[in-house]
Amino acid sequence: MLDQSVYALKPLEQSGMAECKLCVTSMEERLKLTKASTMARVDATLYQGIVDGLCYLVHMRLNIAFIMGYVSRFMEDPREDHWATVKRLLRYVKRMVDQGTVFPKTSKSGL
Repeated sequence: MLDQSVYALKPLEQSGMAECKLCVTSMEERLKLTKASTMARVDATLYQGIVDGLCYLVHMRLNIAFIMGYVSRFMEDPREDHWATVKRLLRYVKRMVDQGTVFPKTSKSGL
């Protein structure tokens, strides 16, 4: 079994969301974020660290690839609405922590 639970748990702990509630979807329906947001700024270092940490999960969890590309656009000047989207993604990742990819061992046929 190929498991990336370490890469999922690290951003959860780093953001203080290790004990958060789970979320069924990775993003809101019809989510519209913009760089011209007027909401309050958030700590860019924390935002960048969380998003960078989640990038490692994209290799095995393609279902978060779109939202990762979306939230990565706002790394230079993250705002509250961008951070709320990342927090929702973290809640979704927490739901998938114990999941992995299984490669069964077979006799002559390989994978």
